[in-house]
Parts: sequence; C-alpha cells; structure tokens
Amino acid sequence: MKDLIDKLSSYNLFNNLFPGVIFVLVANKLTVYNYTQENLVLGIFLYYFIGLVISRIGSLFIEPILKYFSFLKFADYKLFVKASQKDIAIVTLSEVNNMYRSVCSLFVVISILKVYEKIESSFVFLQSMRAEILISLLLLLFLFSYKKQTNYISKRVDANIQDS
Repeated sequence: MKDLIDKLSSYNLFNNLFPGVIFVLVANKLTVYNYTQENLVLGIFLYYFIGLVISRIGSLFIEPILKYFSFLKFADYKLFVKASQKDIAIVTLSEVNNMYRSVCSLFVVISILKVYEKIESSFVFLQSMRAEILISLLLLLFLFSYKKQTNYISKRVDANIQDS
C-alpha cells in the first residue's frame, strides 16, 4: 500500500484522489448515496476514479464554459510549451490551476447529484436504470477525454517539431 501511495504524483493526489475523497464525504452527508468503502485499497481506487471523473468533467465542461464567457483566458499552447521548458514553475502553477478547476467541478458534480437525487425520487423507474445511465455517461465522458488528450499530444508534437 505504501508503495502505491508513494508512486502517486502530486498531480494525481491533488487532481484525482483529493476531489474523489471529498466528493465521497460530501455526497454521504448531503445525499442518500453512500460511496464509502470499508476496504482501504478498494476505497483508494474508487476515490481516485471518482476524482478522475470529476477532473475530466472540469476539463471538458467547466473550463470551456468559463473560457466561453471570458472568465478565463489561456495562453497559446505553443507559447505554453516553450515557456514551461524555460520556467519549470509554470508546470507547478498549471497543476495548482487544474486542482482549482477540479474543486470547482467537484461542487458542480455534487450539485448535479443532488438534483438527480430529487429527479430519481420523482421518477422511480430511473433507479432501475442507474447502472445503464452511469455507464453511458462515463463512456461519453472518457471518449471525449481521449479526444481532448489526443489533441493535446498532437499540439505538443507540432510545437516541438516547429522548434527543431
């Protein structure tokens, strides 16, 4: 277990595990849903996955919405790549930035879960479809996450090739 925790980077801890644990604690207090795991190893994996989902929601939905309303302005990606090679603090600042995005996403997801809880109590048939709904939403979320990550990789390759 110690080896597993030692291998988690600060990015993984603060952008995936931290929001996952906080989500489980808050969801248990504010909703009827209980995601707490008695088995610590299983719990760490589940909380990490929940945090990963929260992080992806932030990346795919919260960030673009905030950019659309000009709440955020990002530097050009090629400039970001060049600057981060010269100033390693930019990578750390970007990590912290992503953590804040994940925490924002955490509160949005808790709010959505609370609304879903109300909807599910009004439309009881949704309870029997909970697994199908969750699997479908997760599939869509990770398909679009995969697409976004592939685009980042392509942009990074392009930025490095143009510098050569």
